[in-house]
Amino acid sequence: MKAINLFLLSAIVGIELILGVVVAPIIFYPKNIIGEGVLSHFQSGLMMTQIFIQFGYILLFVSFFNFFYECYSFFKYKIKFQVRFSKLILSLLILILGLLFVFYFSNYITEQQKILGEQVIQNEEFKSMHSASEVVLKIIIIMQVILFFLSFKIDKKY
Repeated sequence: MKAINLFLLSAIVGIELILGVVVAPIIFYPKNIIGEGVLSHFQSGLMMTQIFIQFGYILLFVSFFNFFYECYSFFKYKIKFQVRFSKLILSLLILILGLLFVFYFSNYITEQQKILGEQVIQNEEFKSMHSASEVVLKIIIIMQVILFFLSFKIDKKY
């Protein structure tokens, strides 16, 4: 079960990095690859929104699995209490932020795209929420990486 948990944790971090480093720049700046007249910024945003909606299901699955695994290992393994507690709290925070990303930020972005159409790009509230969602996802990635490496540190030390 530990191997599955670590595999899922590393896989979700990889997916998040690929989406941010590879997919988003290609989707939002296709003219750099193909030339002018491909997609508007709004159309690119619609495509990226659909990618992140699909990603959200994976994020939630991995976050729930990870949280339940950490709950299980909190009581099962006899490692230092502070380490077990830290891992449990980290996994809980990842789950909470994942839920916030999927059900609050993604939902807001989708609704605003439907309501405002192309004008959503100029909307300051939308820009602010979009930036906040990016920050939340970056925090999730950092916490997942810490949790991943904390698991290896435990094995060597205890």
